[in-house]
Amino acid sequence: METRIFPLCLVLMLTACDRGSTVTTIKPADVGVTTLKSDSVTLFTQLPGRTTAVRTAEVRPQVSGIILKRLFTEGSDVKVGQPLYLIDPASYKATYDRALATFENAHRLAVRYRPLVAARAISKQSYDDAVAAEKQAKADLEVAQVNLNYTNVRAPITGRIGRSLYTEGALVTNGQANYLTTIQQLDPIYVDVSESSLALIRQRRALAEGRLQTVGENAAAVKLALEDGSNYAQKGRLEFSEVTVDETTGSITMRASFPNPDRELLPGMFVHAILPQGVSHKGLLAPQEAIMHDNKGRPYVFKVSAENTVIQQDIKTGEMVKSQWLVTEGLKPGDRVIVDGLQLVHDGSKVIAKEHQPVVMAKVNLTTADPSAQ
Repeated sequence: METRIFPLCLVLMLTACDRGSTVTTIKPADVGVTTLKSDSVTLFTQLPGRTTAVRTAEVRPQVSGIILKRLFTEGSDVKVGQPLYLIDPASYKATYDRALATFENAHRLAVRYRPLVAARAISKQSYDDAVAAEKQAKADLEVAQVNLNYTNVRAPITGRIGRSLYTEGALVTNGQANYLTTIQQLDPIYVDVSESSLALIRQRRALAEGRLQTVGENAAAVKLALEDGSNYAQKGRLEFSEVTVDETTGSITMRASFPNPDRELLPGMFVHAILPQGVSHKGLLAPQEAIMHDNKGRPYVFKVSAENTVIQQDIKTGEMVKSQWLVTEGLKPGDRVIVDGLQLVHDGSKVIAKEHQPVVMAKVNLTTADPSAQ
């Protein structure tokens, strides 16, 4: 009986020793790291906005009558002073002819009285009445001429004309509420965006404290991303910012002007304006894939020490530049952060760190709305 127990104990002891040796020889995980470097980083802010025509004119009649002709093509470009509608001029032409005859008669009478009053053949009052009648007749003639001209409804500005809300045969009246059509000047075109007053305060404080520097001559340069994510080819310029904060939204309206020679931008389009905020000369960028968040939403990274030990490091982030986050606190140049193999590590574990080699993707003919890619 004893001879049978001894081999069994021996087997169990050997098995335990074998297991112990397996635990002590676990190989550290292979991870890919990125060594952080400080560099000059230009920060941008991307703000939603709407395009607005530089000028918008609502065309209305200034005399009453029946529209005889529409003289433009809807959706075309028109020049200032170009005839758009013809209102029946018959009654206004008759009024003008009557005013012209009255003026000519009053003028001849005043001319005839001039030598007579000098010779005291008529009273000066009679001459003054004749001169006053001439001036009144001239004013009536001018009014008749203006009304006759108004029967040709002309474009008040140069721009692109919209659809006509009235057709031939329609009755229009002077001072009516409804407009006949609209004309919008599209080149250049405005983009109105809103920025929160809080973000503006933070930006100014960063500039005052020296954490950001002004961007120099291109401070007013603005770029644009369209609704489909593509980039607008033309660069714009910041025209002005409001001096008051909207009480309901807590935001400030800013307006930029963009060239629009091909009429690619139309009023009312939703766009994103990309404005430079400042330059961080010692900016520290960490890859997006290296940054994680705890259950409270606070960002952190796993960095590797000189002894190849993993350290969980809480950080603070600022703006996103391309696929990297600007780190404002928690890291310094030379730190190695893990970007590959994060699922294999934890705080305090040993690793074999190798510099991560990013995968080079094939070029695709797509345009992104990344602010820093502008």
